[in-house]
Amino acid sequence: MLTCIALTMLSTALTTALPAIVADLQISVTTGQWLTSGYSLAMAIVMPLTAFLMNRVPTKKLYLSALVIALIGMVLCALAPNFPIMMMSRILQAIGNGILISMAQVILLTIYPMDRIGAIMGWYGLSITAAPVIAPTLAGMIVDKLNWHAIFYIVGAIVFVSLIWALNVFEDVLDVTKKKFDLLSFLLSAVTFGGFTLGFGNLGTYGFASLPVLGALLVGLIGGILFARRQMKAAVPFLDLRVLKTKEYALSVFGSILLYLVLMGSSMLMPLYVQSILGKSATISGLVVLPGSLVSAFLSPIAGRIYDKVGIRILTIIGGSSLVLSNIGMFFIHIHTGIWMAVCLNILRCAATGCLLMPFVTWGNKNIPPELTAHGTALLTSLRTVAGAIGTAVFVGIMNTVARNSHTLTGSAALLHGMNVSFLVMTVASGLLLFTGLFLIKDSRTEVLIEVEN
Repeated sequence: MLTCIALTMLSTALTTALPAIVADLQISVTTGQWLTSGYSLAMAIVMPLTAFLMNRVPTKKLYLSALVIALIGMVLCALAPNFPIMMMSRILQAIGNGILISMAQVILLTIYPMDRIGAIMGWYGLSITAAPVIAPTLAGMIVDKLNWHAIFYIVGAIVFVSLIWALNVFEDVLDVTKKKFDLLSFLLSAVTFGGFTLGFGNLGTYGFASLPVLGALLVGLIGGILFARRQMKAAVPFLDLRVLKTKEYALSVFGSILLYLVLMGSSMLMPLYVQSILGKSATISGLVVLPGSLVSAFLSPIAGRIYDKVGIRILTIIGGSSLVLSNIGMFFIHIHTGIWMAVCLNILRCAATGCLLMPFVTWGNKNIPPELTAHGTALLTSLRTVAGAIGTAVFVGIMNTVARNSHTLTGSAALLHGMNVSFLVMTVASGLLLFTGLFLIKDSRTEVLIEVEN
């Protein structure tokens, strides 16, 4: 869990450190953005592979290998004299992190009893929900006091301690088989998830009708169709898509996608509102989102215990309602709205994250056969990663498009109008999540208790 906290922080820490890195390496902002978008792209490609790796490679060996890969990436990033080495290092970090995130969830789902798994996953959720939100604030302080290299030295030191610890205490807990590696399926999955992530990521630079966007999306779509057909026909699938035939698992994936769409989209727009509209500093922007991250961290273990007692439905209703209220509030904000309103609305958004992020993973995997847990976790995590990239690109794209076409408004007023429209669309997505909890998810305390007794 310590490793996941450290590596998850790096996924957002560079948003604050990017200006310093761009200046130091003497590259453009557009080129520098690849340090974050390329990281997401590599994560999207490697995550489907984790299902095969967890079934094929002994747990300890795979865990230590992922740690070493991530650690090499840290060291190279800290010492990077130019952009190519920096980019290669970020890809190594993404590979290590992608393996470790999926492994952590599968290991927890395997070693703990069903009546405690909600609470355990809640504590795990504390790390991966709070860390990315706190990271920009901490990174800003580190860059101001030291330099951007120090970020990688500090995280690298944490990973090194985890590596030494794991060498002595980690054990093999997952069953392995002599499964043959399906290279074609891996390449098709890379084309699918990479194509969609790259296509939507390009929306920030190019228009929707441009070749870099439509071309990448088309390649991803074709790859996805071929990948799905191959997996459904294979006797031993590379990534078993048949888990989607289980209604509860499919609903958990749908809910996770909606949650990540809104979460990542609003995570990108909130700092823009504080800095570009209210004119506050980057440090203030980080402090605005800090209370929400603390609330999310506080709620995650509690939500896990609630899930153990009453199931997922009530959490989906509470989380969906919080998201709807948060986005409606952001739809009505204006240039004279107090900064405390942004803090309160962000707390509502983060409360939804704490309520739902890990319970969805737990609920979905609980309803599929244990031998498919690695496949279920890898698929959900991959789709969630792509959804985050889509949410960021689409909602920023909506904001920019509306701002450009607001002929009666200029400057920050036009940008704010674009944000309002983006948050209105997020309200619709949040409403779908609430609808899912109210009408599509059917569980009760009685059903949960029966499953635990059995």
